[in-house]
Amino acid sequence: MNTSKIIGLVLLLTLFSMSSCKKKIKGCMDPKSTSYNSKATEDDGSCVYTKTLGESFGGGLIFYIDASGQHGLIAAPSDQGSSRLWLNSLIIATGATYTEVGKGQSNTNSIISMQGAGTYAASVSNDLVLGGYSDWFLPSRDELALMYTNLFTKNLGGFAYARYWSSSEVNINDAICIEFNSGVVSPINKNTAISVRSVRAF
Repeated sequence: MNTSKIIGLVLLLTLFSMSSCKKKIKGCMDPKSTSYNSKATEDDGSCVYTKTLGESFGGGLIFYIDASGQHGLIAAPSDQGSSRLWLNSLIIATGATYTEVGKGQSNTNSIISMQGAGTYAASVSNDLVLGGYSDWFLPSRDELALMYTNLFTKNLGGFAYARYWSSSEVNINDAICIEFNSGVVSPINKNTAISVRSVRAF
């Protein structure tokens, strides 16, 4: 073997050795992610994506994002009826009195455990299967208020200028609704037929 071939072979082996010994850097390799690592040579599944209000995601539209930026609430893309009663057939207290964000699911569970199956507001939300998801619920008062502020007032979500039920109970006779034509929050009789928009958490 002549000298030039030997030198070429040595250089090739040296380069191969250097590349094979190079340390792998694990990290997010997607530049669209907020955790993108430009030095990463191996993706480790750590990519994080920032969600935005009004974004289509998880079967609907995002209307609330918590402090982590990764979790929040999604509104269904359309109403689940415009004339749903809050109650089923019995005039009873259900214990669904939570009003704050994060309590809509708990309220919905309480309502259904007391009222059973039916086609009333909490039931149609609980039974909803949409966008491949089946974990929908009727929003609490504050969740519904965020939907009004972050979607309706920005002309997102196709809401009607109508009253919408929350899952927040006031007493044996009344529950809270929000009038989307004005933003007014008020208690009304559970036997009133108004609109329903379901939500889910992500």
